Parts: sequence; structure tokens; C-alpha cells
Amino acid sequence: MARGSEGGNQRDRRNRDNRGEGDDLIDKLVHINRVAKVVKGGKRFGFAALVVVGDTKGRVGYGSGKAREVPEAIRKATDQAKSNMVRIPLREGRTLHHDVKGRFGAGKVICRAAPPGTGIIAGGPMRAVFESLGVQDVVAKSNGTQNPYNMVKATMDALQRLQSPRSVAIRRGKKVSEILPSRLGAKGTPKNTEVVNG
Repeated sequence: MARGSEGGNQRDRRNRDNRGEGDDLIDKLVHINRVAKVVKGGKRFGFAALVVVGDTKGRVGYGSGKAREVPEAIRKATDQAKSNMVRIPLREGRTLHHDVKGRFGAGKVICRAAPPGTGIIAGGPMRAVFESLGVQDVVAKSNGTQNPYNMVKATMDALQRLQSPRSVAIRRGKKVSEILPSRLGAKGTPKNTEVVNG
């Protein structure tokens, strides 16, 4: 339990420090793993850290680092996360454009778009990714392993599968207005209702 509280204090301290930087990035410490190697003189401890970094405006990345001390492991993980950041399209800057599934190894996640006011309904590692990304409304579920590394990678896999209406319109050679009504028509009344009545 002491290790968990120490990780939480370290995470809060790192978050406060990074909020003051010019690049406006925040980092969240997802997991710290302590490993012990038995040597002739006793045990030699090492630490592995998993960190998620984002700008809360559509960019997010994750990284892992190993070192003999916790702060050094977190620093390595943060540097790796900053270099691996990707941009994710968001609807209205608050939720996903559509429902999406992601998978990495035994980790399987489902992420669903949500109406305003829903909040972030997701567990531990997934919540850290969404908060760093800037998502405000999402419903997510993990159906596979509880390993935080695989959960974060599966969540990132799902997010990278997202497609914005603009990108779909460009690919299909159409306008955004031509694509969105078809999506609304599938949810509500059939599109040919107006033609019959008119």
C-alpha cells in the first residue's frame, strides 16, 4: 500500500510541475512495477513506470521507462511518451465520433461516444488516456486482461481507428454535409419519407 501512495504523490507532483510548462502537456502515472534481482550481497531493486502524456486538446501518447530509482523511470517514460504522441479526431472537442473497438494482445476494449454530461466512464488506465486526450464524455469497457500496459495499448489502438467525417468525405470525394445526413437518416426516419410525402 505504501508503494501505491508513493506513486500517487509522485504523480500529483509531476502533474503540477508539467502544467506550468510552456508546451501545456500533462502526464499521468498509470503504473509502477518494482522488480527485485537477487545478487550475492542481497536484493537489487529496479522500477518500471508507465506514463500517459497529453495536451487535453486531441493529442496523446504513452511511454514506459526502467531505472534503479522511481523518478528516473518516470522521466524516461515521460520522454518516450512525448516522442510518441499522436493526434486523435474528436467530435466537438469532447467525445468520440463513433463507437470503436481496440485490441492489443489479450487486452480488448470498447469505446462508445456519449452525450454531453456523461463524463468519463472508464477504468484506471483507460481513464488516464481519455483525460490526457481531453475527452469529456465517453463510455468505455475493458473485456480482456487487466494488465495496464495492454489496456493502454488497446485503448490507443481503438483511438487510432477513429475517423472524422471530414477525412471520410475527402476519401470518398464528397462533402461533409453529404455524409452526415445519411448517418442521421439511419438513426431516425428513412431518407425516402420526404420524397414520398412531397
